[in-house]
Amino acid sequence: MTTSQVTLDSGRTAFVSGRMGDAYTQLSAADREKPLDHEDLERLAVAAIVTGHRDEGSDALARGYHDALQRKDPIRAMRCALWSGYGFVDTGEYARADGWFLRAKDLIEHNDIDCVERGYMLLALGFKTAGDGRGDILAADELFDQAVRVGQRFADRTLITAARQARSMSSVTLGRVADGIALLDEVLVAVTTGEVSPLFLGNIYCGSIETCKEIFDMRRAHEWTAALTRWCESDPDLVPRRGACLVYRAEIMRLHGQWPDAMDELERALVGMGDAPALGAARYQEGELHRLRGQWERADAAYRAASAAGYDPLPGVALLRLAQGDVVAARAAIQRALDELHIPLLRARLLPAHVEILIAANDTTAGASAAGELVSLASEHHSEYLRAIAEHARAAVALATGDTAAAVRGLRAAWAAYQELDAPYEAARVRELIGVACRTQGDVASAEMEFDAARAVFEQLLAVPDADRVRRRSAARTETVSGLTARETEILTLVATGKTNRAIAADLVISEKTVARHLSNIFDKLGVSSRSAVTAFAYEHGLARRTT
Repeated sequence: MTTSQVTLDSGRTAFVSGRMGDAYTQLSAADREKPLDHEDLERLAVAAIVTGHRDEGSDALARGYHDALQRKDPIRAMRCALWSGYGFVDTGEYARADGWFLRAKDLIEHNDIDCVERGYMLLALGFKTAGDGRGDILAADELFDQAVRVGQRFADRTLITAARQARSMSSVTLGRVADGIALLDEVLVAVTTGEVSPLFLGNIYCGSIETCKEIFDMRRAHEWTAALTRWCESDPDLVPRRGACLVYRAEIMRLHGQWPDAMDELERALVGMGDAPALGAARYQEGELHRLRGQWERADAAYRAASAAGYDPLPGVALLRLAQGDVVAARAAIQRALDELHIPLLRARLLPAHVEILIAANDTTAGASAAGELVSLASEHHSEYLRAIAEHARAAVALATGDTAAAVRGLRAAWAAYQELDAPYEAARVRELIGVACRTQGDVASAEMEFDAARAVFEQLLAVPDADRVRRRSAARTETVSGLTARETEILTLVATGKTNRAIAADLVISEKTVARHLSNIFDKLGVSSRSAVTAFAYEHGLARRTT
């Protein structure tokens, strides 16, 4: 047996056993010694693509396509053309993808052969018809269903699984969430039992995680992410995760409080991404992490980069404007986006920020309406995470309107759900509000415990703005002075430090108009008419300390 044959046999063995890195090395070496035949070219293409050698994989598929045409083997030529098309979709080269799909379509139409490749063509047409969620979803859903049926006739588990995963996405978009979840669960069984070609596994994992996120099913998203990680760890040479997959994974890490790991994942996603579709999503998540840590300039730059890449940077950019004290800009941005959206689950992504902004703008009537819409969506879609978000929003409005008892009930329910979902940042924000409610009810000791617990989480996460806010709340005098409310006392203390109304608004995440109204009340209650008199009062009553 020649050295070339030994190398080729080793490559084939590695491919069958799933060692794709070894398969690529051996098959490409054999190909350099002697050009591979059509079957081995397909093996080389698959091994190259899933190990990150996409150019080599594309070249092998193109050679396989032309070789099949010369051999008058239309089915193999169809397959090579289809695999090439799917590969270029992954890299965002849609013109080249369409060109290969057209070649496959021409072969299918000019050869009256009943073959499984027709199903893969239907799948591709379905994705094109869906148009990234903005096309004819009903027609796409029908094409995906037809692809499933073709896969079943030919017992092709890869086609069945890929088409069912696509149907899970269209089902969710069409409002059939329960159907979508059922399909996802069956797909997870297929991919974790080795029934699917590695050529499609990365996309199936990525699309499934995206669908879980769309329906706020973070439990399933976490389970899918864990399964993806195990698959990748099974062969260190695998590079199956597209940039979008890394972005989704980073978002789940952020939810679980793994912020440094999330940033590392985003940096990996951005390496060599170029103008890929996931670029905007990656920049948006980068902006979210910077915003949560109080790095305003970096957050703003990241949101702008996301927008430049075609990704709408909301609600993040609106929450950034709120954190910077510009309530008017924050409200205008979020309202504009909601006015343009009519898909319920997409609105659910903006409504929590909308509620927060409306509370800061002192428009609790509108805030209650937005929270009510969230509660309604949560009841329809049976998502634990969405229910927690909705309870959080409704309780925040109740607290702002003085209904402390209702607020505490809702906050404790939200906290329990966040704890169960391992969402430490969200849980800490709820504990902060519970602290406010306890203090309003006169339970100072419990309030301090809640503040301490929330602050500890914020400090661990390096969520500087949140930690600072809780620290101020905890330090504020709980007893009233000259009839001042706790909020008025907090503002009086900040005035005494020399802060302007704009700076106070930014610190407390309220509008300048609200600060001015509180300050006017302070003037009336203290019987003074200037900021200097308010400052003097603060020092006299121990609400501020002089610096030396």
